[in-house]
Amino acid sequence: KGEGHVEGEKIENPDTGLYYDEYLRQVIDVLETDKHFREKLQTADIEEIKSGKLSRELDLVSHHVRTRLDELKRQEVARLRMLIKAKMDSVQDTGIDHQALLKQFEHLNHQNPDTFEPKDLDMLIRAVSARHQ
Repeated sequence: KGEGHVEGEKIENPDTGLYYDEYLRQVIDVLETDKHFREKLQTADIEEIKSGKLSRELDLVSHHVRTRLDELKRQEVARLRMLIKAKMDSVQDTGIDHQALLKQFEHLNHQNPDTFEPKDLDMLIRAVSARHQ
């Protein structure tokens, strides 16, 4: 008790229910490697972030950053597909609504599973914001 936070340690906040904490942390880490985006993030106010204005800056990040974000999104989509499959396997023959399951994952655009776009960043921000209201 009373121990400090260790850098790199995953912080578990049971109140948020964020099942995509790892994805969120990785996206932020990658975005902060881009100097331009990091500067925009540091100077943006909360309303600019929530409104999606910051998400439009994604078009200006380096190709390397976009490639890494695309890779992170594909990994997250694969993880979500595994979760859906596990859920389907556990409740076999109950008429699962696949679209309803996918809609639970509001932190990314599941209709575009291959590339990380401004809409993905916007959805991630909105999902986190909704959980903290």
